Amino acid sequence: QVQLVESGGGLVQAGGSLRLSCAASGRTFTTYAMGWFRQAPGKEREFVSASINSWSGVKIDYADSVKGRFTISRDNAKNTVYLQMNSLKSEDTAVYYCAASIGLRVGVSRLQNAYDYWGPGTQVTVSS
Repeated sequence: QVQLVESGGGLVQAGGSLRLSCAASGRTFTTYAMGWFRQAPGKEREFVSASINSWSGVKIDYADSVKGRFTISRDNAKNTVYLQMNSLKSEDTAVYYCAASIGLRVGVSRLQNAYDYWGPGTQVTVSS
């Protein structure tokens, strides 16, 4: 069983920055693929970013809408994955979810059903 807890959400003005954190339980955190998804009001949950430490190196993926503005990183010693969000826009307003996959080994996935565990989410509101 893996438990995930997000933190770092809040209210920020457009153009500002926030860093989300996701603390994970589990002794094999380094093998998990970790993803960030978000769900805006009235919309379906969508992929934001993901990271995995595969045998061939770190693999990272970003949605086109956040590429160049968001950065995913992980501290394996702290069992924590981060999402640094810069140049925030009003359309980034959403509940952000952290997810972990124990099945992915080679690369990450943008599909929600590839992830086995989810955090409760943290609200990010960007005011224009």
